[in-house]
Amino acid sequence: RMSGGEQQMLTLARTLMGNPLAILLDEPSEGIAPIIVDQIGDMIARLKANGISIVLSEQNLPFAARIADRVYVLQQGEIKYVGPMDALLHDEKTRGAYLEL
Repeated sequence: RMSGGEQQMLTLARTLMGNPLAILLDEPSEGIAPIIVDQIGDMIARLKANGISIVLSEQNLPFAARIADRVYVLQQGEIKYVGPMDALLHDEKTRGAYLEL
């Protein structure tokens, strides 16, 4: 009976109960209302600021850009790009080849 956003928030809360040093998040913005995506992004940014390492698998580039320092772009299981998020955001050729429709 919970919405997708509520389920994502509950999953994050349950994960944090164990005081992890690192967390792996798989598409936390998928299928979530934009306002909830913003809240989840804020929560993840606070976790990062508090020293928790975040491994994020995400297709939503603006969401990932708020959080990620380093980027690995995968295509069909093969690494196509590795570098800092800032560099990817300014690399129109790579974004066009792998991230934009």
